[in-house]
Amino acid sequence: MSKSITYVIANFGGPRDEEEISPFLVELLTDIDVIQTKLPKWIQTLLFRRVAKKRAKRIVADYEMIGGKSPIFEDTEELAAKLRKRLPGSLMTFHRYLPSTHSKFIQTISQSPCDEIRIFPMFPQFTYATTGSIARWFDNNLPKNIVSKMRWIKSYANHPYFISVHQKMIRTFLRQNNLAEEECIFLFSAHGVPKTFIAKGDVYQEECEASYRMVMRGFPRALGRISYQSQFGKEEWLRPYTSDICADISTWCQDRKHVLFIPITFTSDHIETLFEIETMYMPPVKEQGLIPHRVPALTLNEEWIETIVQILHDQLYCNNQMLIRKD
Repeated sequence: MSKSITYVIANFGGPRDEEEISPFLVELLTDIDVIQTKLPKWIQTLLFRRVAKKRAKRIVADYEMIGGKSPIFEDTEELAAKLRKRLPGSLMTFHRYLPSTHSKFIQTISQSPCDEIRIFPMFPQFTYATTGSIARWFDNNLPKNIVSKMRWIKSYANHPYFISVHQKMIRTFLRQNNLAEEECIFLFSAHGVPKTFIAKGDVYQEECEASYRMVMRGFPRALGRISYQSQFGKEEWLRPYTSDICADISTWCQDRKHVLFIPITFTSDHIETLFEIETMYMPPVKEQGLIPHRVPALTLNEEWIETIVQILHDQLYCNNQMLIRKD
């Protein structure tokens, strides 16, 4: 007798309007898997709750520039609707930093009569700060009998279908914009994490660089670089920083005129791609006489949807507990 399966698409979530910016940031910045300090947990939570509320007031204008909200919630829900037509069993979504959606998720998944819950994280490269954070949240907030049914795809950073769909997206972008590969710099801008995470055994940097190298194999005439963006606080994060790479790009561009920003760790467009790349990183490139372009994230690309289905069929699964940072 075949198993009954429930699928979960797990993503960050993002504010759907101005009122959700503050609770979104509070949930994000009080997450112990995202920000680690030596402070007692209750003091850290109190401190970063205040930081989040102050920061929320400052970034309202940033969200206004991309339509007053993040598109990630709606895009994830639309992606799920398309996947329901391609996968057997039921499928639900989880939005980690949208607390207003959590009670419904808990109720729905707790009532699921399935034998197994298969979870697809929208984060190709594993880090305890994304996939691991969601695993911890499940462990802390869901009934133990539900957590015991969970089977995760830990990462798919070097899965052939993931590499292939990125290569196809880039080729399509080149063709649509009449760009020759040898005229281009491919700048893979990945979300950064603190260097201390890597020192403690997080594989994120290794997996980001593996994805970068494998995608670049399809473009031997392009000049490639990988860098890390979205630093927060005073701690040292993974380098090179995207801001530094862009600041002196004219010194190493080898006379190439076009710079393609490629979101290798972002499967959905949101504030890091729509605002940060376009307003913080592309202008310095343009000021140096080069022409910047932003390649869209995979988001709702039909081949990406088929890639998810294929990965769900191909990949080995692990249990929830294996993904939680132990320190």
